Amino acid sequence: MADTTLLDPGIPPAGEDAWRALVAKTLGDKPFESLVKSTVEGLEIAPLYAASERPAAFPARPFDGERPWDIRVLSAHADPARANAELLADLEGGAASVIVKGHASAEALGRALKDVIVELAPVGLDAGFLGPKAADALHAVAKSSPGAKLNLNLDPLSAFAETGKSPGPIESHLVSAATLGVRLAQTYPQAQLFLASGRVAHEAGGGEALEVAVAAATAIAYAKALVRAGMPVADAFARITLGLAADGDYFLTLAKLRAARAVYARIATASGAGALARIEARTSRRMLTAQDPWTNMIRLTAAGFGAAAGGADAVVLGSFTDALGLPTAFGRRQSRNTQLVLMEEAGIGRVADPAAGSGYVESLTDQIARAAWDRLQAIEAAGGIIKALENGLVAKDVEAAVAARGEPKILGVTAFPPTDPAPVEVEPGAAAALDPEAARLPGPDGKCVALKPVRLSEKHEVTA
Repeated sequence: MADTTLLDPGIPPAGEDAWRALVAKTLGDKPFESLVKSTVEGLEIAPLYAASERPAAFPARPFDGERPWDIRVLSAHADPARANAELLADLEGGAASVIVKGHASAEALGRALKDVIVELAPVGLDAGFLGPKAADALHAVAKSSPGAKLNLNLDPLSAFAETGKSPGPIESHLVSAATLGVRLAQTYPQAQLFLASGRVAHEAGGGEALEVAVAAATAIAYAKALVRAGMPVADAFARITLGLAADGDYFLTLAKLRAARAVYARIATASGAGALARIEARTSRRMLTAQDPWTNMIRLTAAGFGAAAGGADAVVLGSFTDALGLPTAFGRRQSRNTQLVLMEEAGIGRVADPAAGSGYVESLTDQIARAAWDRLQAIEAAGGIIKALENGLVAKDVEAAVAARGEPKILGVTAFPPTDPAPVEVEPGAAAALDPEAARLPGPDGKCVALKPVRLSEKHEVTA
């Protein structure tokens, strides 16, 4: 118990009853319940919480005081040489790992990763259905070095969910990815094979519990595929990274990440694996605005804080101009330095789980974890994540969240729009694009209800 006499020995501490009395006086005829808010999934948020007596209920990640999380950067430039210049500048400027998006050939990846030491800087991929081809190409670049730190990020299910179709049976894509993953795991003992992402549900407008449930169900599908390909179940779960979104509501972000750890731990334990979750958090695209994009710097900072305080192992912070086009060197530097300030000056990573014991955060974490578990059970009862995507179960949950959200207040767009134009620069050219047909497998195409990404501000923005 804290010694409060040092504060003011003449004033007794006020309890909740005294606080409620003041609130009632302020509210007048309004009921106390008018202060209770809720998430788009109906999870209640009260105006006051007592300190939690269960701060250790949710497993935190292993703590590293020197490098509390991995500052990860992504380049999607269509020109591999330009991508290489961006990634090298990021690594020299303080980033720890990189992702190459949109390139799947050994020639393109070799150029994009020129002079990147894969034994020191973990290298990741973002190649959709062409994930296995890109992983083989990265294998050629890594030259079978057992010390290479690779994040293959095989994730055909996210590509399937976002596009609504697959070039050949989606089940065949899981088999192909798992077979390759098991083979490469023998060469690269530190490699992460699959990225089980729930971000596709988030970017389409879904809520936090659904996002965690989709990530967990996807992890189960990938673990089963790896086991069928010959990998022990404990190794399978240890080789899967969870992918989650971080947005400007940092309390929801950090509670969501903590809830995901709890859900993953329960799944792994039930499977006999006992693996702890690895989480890669990428900042939300749906929260970014094209109008008054300078405000995105604040959104990204809040999202980065939530991801770091929530215990993400790696954080990919987007650029404030991502809603307009590819970032310039200035945009990339801002994103990189935002994380460095959060880490090295704000000291967010000095404590392993800074939200532990907070009545609000512990309650919110518990609510998200339980709601996610319920959604996960519904997905598994439907036959797993593939069936839940095909029959529209996940899409219905997304639609319900979008309807519940209503019209959000968006600074710089629906509230306090700029009176004078303040243009920003973007990198000329388009992002690298992959042809899904290059990944075609024998058999009929898979089809599902597409989870199309949205930007919440887009329909409200004034276009020139």
